[in-house]
Amino acid sequence: MLVLVAPGQGAQTPGFLTDWLALPGAQDRVAAWSDAIGLDLVHYGTKADAEEIRDTAVAQPLLVAAGLLSAAALGDIAPGAVAGHSVGEITAAAFAGVLDDGAALSLVRRRGLAMAEAAAVTETGMSALLGGDPEVSVAHLEKLGLTPANVNGAGQIVAAGTVAQLAALAEDKPEGVRKVVPLKVAGAFHTHHMAPAVAELAEAARALTPADPALTYVSNKDGKVVATGAEVLERLVGQVANPVRWDLCMETFKELGVTALIEVCPGGTLTGLAKRALPGVTTLALKTPADLDAARELVAEHA
Repeated sequence: MLVLVAPGQGAQTPGFLTDWLALPGAQDRVAAWSDAIGLDLVHYGTKADAEEIRDTAVAQPLLVAAGLLSAAALGDIAPGAVAGHSVGEITAAAFAGVLDDGAALSLVRRRGLAMAEAAAVTETGMSALLGGDPEVSVAHLEKLGLTPANVNGAGQIVAAGTVAQLAALAEDKPEGVRKVVPLKVAGAFHTHHMAPAVAELAEAARALTPADPALTYVSNKDGKVVATGAEVLERLVGQVANPVRWDLCMETFKELGVTALIEVCPGGTLTGLAKRALPGVTTLALKTPADLDAARELVAEHA
């Protein structure tokens, strides 16, 4: 059983779309998406530096576009389940047929702008905690006023809060945590700091007509399989101010009988977690078009 997953913000790196745009028709497709949402995805995916693509309003549409482009390059496939981490849930909603590509990009453009605006109110950020006991770490974060915004499993929790709170965390790690790593994001996503973005996203969602998922769609709110397009959309709106439970998604993958997992471009983060949390599951990250042949072999064996 194959699971197709899409990464969240922080996975982007300068120039990561360059090789993908060399595929037949890719440049024209991304240029059309750029025109539709008023953002030059070709420029940001090929020539922009790390600071430019760290901007929430840029990073989020860029990641969804990359996920859609790389998945399309695999051909017409039918994975056993789909899921996405944070903004990757919009990509997964498109995989499942809940939203078409245009609607997904329109929604993520509004999401990125709204979250960037919310992030500008207070200087905030996120840091990953590597290692340690989750219960101990969560209690320690709450003591420092931080939110466990991403509970990723495989010994990783992402803390979110103000810059001062994150600085205090760097000086005072929870017992057992090996390292605290600042993430390439521009705000405390999936916390109360993002509450102003929820109303904006809800307004954008009201203009959409979602279809029910054609594939098994696993939500990172609680790892549950969601059966209706209306509920998928409702969860996409609420998740910007609530924690991501990727650990529960991986538990659901186990229950579904996952044997292989492919992470779309810019893959790496979720396959790394799966290698530690899902032993025996074959994983592959679609980093460049050079990975497509190996990915197609996995599809043929497991989908």
